[in-house]
Amino acid sequence: MRAFSVFLLVAIGTFIIDQNIKALFLEGYFRPGTCIDLELHFNKGVAFSMFAFMGPYLKWIQAVLIAMILFYVLKEGYMKRYAFPVGLLIGGALGNLYDRFVHEGVVDYVAWHCGFNFAVFNFADVAIDLAVVWIIIMVYLFPEKTKTS
Repeated sequence: MRAFSVFLLVAIGTFIIDQNIKALFLEGYFRPGTCIDLELHFNKGVAFSMFAFMGPYLKWIQAVLIAMILFYVLKEGYMKRYAFPVGLLIGGALGNLYDRFVHEGVVDYVAWHCGFNFAVFNFADVAIDLAVVWIIIMVYLFPEKTKTS
């Protein structure tokens, strides 16, 4: 129960932070910089605008994938060990999914252009990436201890 509470608080917190930052940019916030511009963009695809051609179907595919990930984590009992990073992952994913339904594209605002143009991203993307790295580190550097007979 404790692990699920951690998961839920992190997921909700990530979603709320993400949506509040995005609201600033939707209301017109803009700040140019030498390497990073903070400016509003709408991403109709996924990373690097891939799959934008899928249009409105993309949000439904993303919704199914999020549900499948959550089902798998719960079914396999991973929530106890990975509650915090899974909360980041699901909270970020739901933040971007919400954008697809409400704004017809993900609200992005961090535009890197120092030396090369990088993808434009947002807080939810950072939360998702951090969650994936966190889980990989836990799996490979801190494996679960197995009970041996």
